[in-house]
Amino acid sequence: MKEGKVIKFPEMKIVDNDFEVDFGVEVIRNKADYIDSKERGIQDGIDEVNGILSSNNKRLEELNKEIDGLTNHSDGIDYMVAVGSGILAGIIDSLWVGEFKMERGKAWSNKTVNDFVMKVAKMNGFEGERLDDAIRFLENKFHIPSDNIWKGKDIGISARSHHLDDLAHHPTPIGLFFSILTQFTKKGYFQNSEGQFLPITIDENGEGLIGQNIPSKIFAGTVNWFFHLVSDISGSYKTAGAGMGIPGPIVSLLKELSMIPGLNKTELPKKMKEIFVREKFDLRSELAVGYELSRQAMPVILNEVIVRAFYFIRRLVMEIKEKQSFKKIDWKRTLPWKNRTIVRMLTISTGTFTLIDLGDAAIRGGIKSGGNPAMFAKEFILRVNFVGVGRFAIAVTTDATMGMKRDKIRNERMSIFSEQLHLMNAKVYYLQADAWVAAKTAEKTINEAVKMMEETTKISIEAWKANRQSMDSIGKYKLGIENHNAGLIEDINDILKWG
Repeated sequence: MKEGKVIKFPEMKIVDNDFEVDFGVEVIRNKADYIDSKERGIQDGIDEVNGILSSNNKRLEELNKEIDGLTNHSDGIDYMVAVGSGILAGIIDSLWVGEFKMERGKAWSNKTVNDFVMKVAKMNGFEGERLDDAIRFLENKFHIPSDNIWKGKDIGISARSHHLDDLAHHPTPIGLFFSILTQFTKKGYFQNSEGQFLPITIDENGEGLIGQNIPSKIFAGTVNWFFHLVSDISGSYKTAGAGMGIPGPIVSLLKELSMIPGLNKTELPKKMKEIFVREKFDLRSELAVGYELSRQAMPVILNEVIVRAFYFIRRLVMEIKEKQSFKKIDWKRTLPWKNRTIVRMLTISTGTFTLIDLGDAAIRGGIKSGGNPAMFAKEFILRVNFVGVGRFAIAVTTDATMGMKRDKIRNERMSIFSEQLHLMNAKVYYLQADAWVAAKTAEKTINEAVKMMEETTKISIEAWKANRQSMDSIGKYKLGIENHNAGLIEDINDILKWG
């Protein structure tokens, strides 16, 4: 085979997810080896493209499912039920919940706390029936070392504020930590309204309340701490049920945050003292707020239950009609959460509820205030269902977030579609190259077949000539056969004729 110039077949390559077609010219010595190498390269390229296409198709399936879950499929019936549920919840809120009454919450929390103190005292051996006696019983039985060590120190701590200033009087993990720390360091830990952190050494009266070993220290720092806090919830035995109790978890947390360097230099420590001492916002007050908010939560929860229950029942009926079998039901399509449709329905229902609630608050506030702007603002705020407003805000935020996530996923899907188009074009180029190789191979095969046919024809002609010569030679020997073998020719004719 002589050397010659052959055009290289088109090659595909991926560069940063883009595909390029390279054409070139090279001098080769062996066309067969060249074609074999090209066939292998083309097949490898096709396999690589097919692999990427398959991977992208799987990702597209995942994206389509996510987009479906993030798409709102609500119809008119869904919207009607959502609006109706919001209206019903708004009516219940207006007629049953009414305005936010701290007095009603305080009455409930005082009774609940007082009953709890009596129950705990009796569990520990108290046999009386008076609350002040129960408090005195618990105070005498469960002392803590840091209770009165602040007295006479002139450090900005008073009898009314010491439950807030003494960190061991906080019903929080931080309070428990400092209670146990006191057992090991023999110091009480305080912070006054100026933001000063004040470790105070335990005096001789508190020495006997310190454990002698690690187990007793931990026991005293936890068990005594808990029961002592119970004795302080309703105030001291002198002001049982009415005096300052212990700070609640929210006030305690804010007070603990005010210990952080930087925050301790702000007005936060002083503000927390004002809230606790002047406003008497202790644990019972926090429970009262919680009670009133729980009343507000009732119509909000009812609205939530109605909408989600309707969504589940309607989707279940639709699945049964479509699948005609409980076994084939796609339960994920019936679950009333984690999809845009139920979120949109809740957004509409909570929005309707909030609209009715605000309208009711404005009307009643206007009537009760008699046109006084300050009184109107107060009455309006007291009648607003803040739980409902909060739920509506969450629903709107969730709906908007799902919408943004859907747009982001759709952009990713469009990007993959674009990549798939490039990949399909690349595959076409590879197949075209493969066709050129196949055509080259077919040409070679046809040429070889033609040559073989030519050779066969030559051999057939030569054989025919040889047979003809043989037949001619047989004719020359006819006379000799008849002279030497009389009747042989006739016998041969009979054999050929009759077999």
